[in-house]
Amino acid sequence: MAKQTSIITLKGNIGKLNFYKTKDGYQVREKGGVSRSRIMNDPKYARTRENIAEFKTNAAAVKLVKDTIRPATVNISDSRIHQRLIRRLLEILRTDPVNRRGERMVSEGDWTLIEGMEINNQVSLGSVLKEEIQLQDSAAAWEVSINPFLPSDFLLIPDGATHFRIFVAGASFNFETGTKSFVQMSSVDLLLSQPTQALNLSVQKSSLNDPHKILLVGIDFQQIVNGEHYKFNNTAHNSAVILKSEKS
Repeated sequence: MAKQTSIITLKGNIGKLNFYKTKDGYQVREKGGVSRSRIMNDPKYARTRENIAEFKTNAAAVKLVKDTIRPATVNISDSRIHQRLIRRLLEILRTDPVNRRGERMVSEGDWTLIEGMEINNQVSLGSVLKEEIQLQDSAAAWEVSINPFLPSDFLLIPDGATHFRIFVAGASFNFETGTKSFVQMSSVDLLLSQPTQALNLSVQKSSLNDPHKILLVGIDFQQIVNGEHYKFNNTAHNSAVILKSEKS
């Protein structure tokens, strides 16, 4: 693929050349390619049609997951969370042992592969919160506990922050019907200048009505001045991870 080096930059079409801009600079390519009609009908492109079908299935699943967990991730997720979800759910889709190629579904794949996915790829939860997160997983609930700790020793603290919160969130999805559920529980606003008490947070699974479930655990920082709360929309410190999954 050619790259423009002239000080004059172009966008659009000139003859058979297409000029466009990417994050790597201005590029140029030749127009052309196979027609949509041929791709959709020619037997030579059967594999391409299968890939298109599975991409559409995966895209719908990504949108459902992203929209459902947004209340927990809006101040945390990095700018490429959508692309990373596409890759992760496509990995799950491709483990579908039931359906043939072109018809595979996220719902039939290995759902445990979503575990460990960081919501903020710039900083992991483990690098911000260094105290151990303890999880009890029962049929009724996910229960998260964290022993008392001194924030200055166990947190990566952004400049200007005065408080922080630990939260857990549960989400469930039905990839066939599009239904979803979401619940969230947070600690109180905790002073960064004082040792914490033991933290115990839980998600009741009875609140999650759909077959594919996930548990998120995260932290966000705040500055509280004269009773006013100012959130840190800071992807260098706010973080969360998909800690556990379940498929029923």
